[in-house]
Amino acid sequence: MKALHFGAGNIGRGFVGVLLHEAGYELVFADVAAPLIDALNAQDSYAVHEVGFEARDLTVTGFSGVNSAADPQGLLEQIKTADVITTAVGPTVLRIIAPTLAEGLRARAEAGGSTVAVMACENAINATDGLAESIREVYPEVDQIAIFANTAVDRIVPNQAPGQGLDVTVETYYEWAVESPAFGESGPEIPGVTWVEDLAPYITRKLFTVNTGHAATAYFGYQAGISKISDALEDSQVRAKVEAVLGETKALLVEKFGFAPEVQQAYVDKILTRFSNPHLPDTVERVGRAPLRKISHNERFVGPAAELAERGMDASALVSAVGAALGFDVADDAEAQELQTKLAASRGDGAATELLVTELTGVAADHPLFPKLLEVFTAV
Repeated sequence: MKALHFGAGNIGRGFVGVLLHEAGYELVFADVAAPLIDALNAQDSYAVHEVGFEARDLTVTGFSGVNSAADPQGLLEQIKTADVITTAVGPTVLRIIAPTLAEGLRARAEAGGSTVAVMACENAINATDGLAESIREVYPEVDQIAIFANTAVDRIVPNQAPGQGLDVTVETYYEWAVESPAFGESGPEIPGVTWVEDLAPYITRKLFTVNTGHAATAYFGYQAGISKISDALEDSQVRAKVEAVLGETKALLVEKFGFAPEVQQAYVDKILTRFSNPHLPDTVERVGRAPLRKISHNERFVGPAAELAERGMDASALVSAVGAALGFDVADDAEAQELQTKLAASRGDGAATELLVTELTGVAADHPLFPKLLEVFTAV
């Protein structure tokens, strides 16, 4: 069996790749980073160091790399022959790789190949659906050769220490949930996967607890002048703010999906324990990167805050997190610098600030959340 995985970065190698390896798949990583692909083709193995409770080291073998920019024909052949295709490239990159996938899947169908599972393992709701739609724009008949299934993925993979090469340090905990109905009785055999009938409650809970909580810790920690994520949660004021944020998303998840309050609180407590893992060298700068995406409409702050406001429920802690994100001024983060430029251009101009709120958050002026968002944008 062979798995083609788009994205040979730390998440690809340290999460999706290792689970596919343990399931018995030959791994082929596709990436545009030539040094990374060269290293994958030069080495016979790499190590995944799981740190925290029940720490262990895993050795991954049986892999190779294909340069998706320099070797399009080689990538086409891999798409034609893979048994599973996965991605971990970031939600915005899915549209970029879609035409290549469309071409490869068309060639697979024309060659009489078998149906292949395609799963986008990204931090976004229904990312596979979005990828499928982009592929259908190029190849409308793709559903004859591919089965698309949404997934929810969860594992903290921090920035790696210099000199580790292909080795990856990750937390021990992981979850890879995949929606099963699309496969019927013939889904791919991946023991590390949790198969679920309806992914929506699980992926929303993950996004609005793990991703919301992680980013809130980063922005409140940055605001407090703290660099390490685990240290940020040791600060009582930062922790109280993060707990307030997750209290609001808990209220929404209980209301929307019927999770038992005590079950959701246990999930919150587990997540905060994971973030507090001192063995993970994670920083607020890494976790907070790309603030423009993180304060956008369907993302981890504005998404739940808007739903709470529509229900007449409190979203003040989530709005405070947005306010903290607006102060995220990291020099080597392009989105952070773009955000600061936009804020500076609108500062002192009420009408321009109102337009900027809608531009960046997708919340219209007549939405019940808009006044609170306007307050934090005006205060920056």
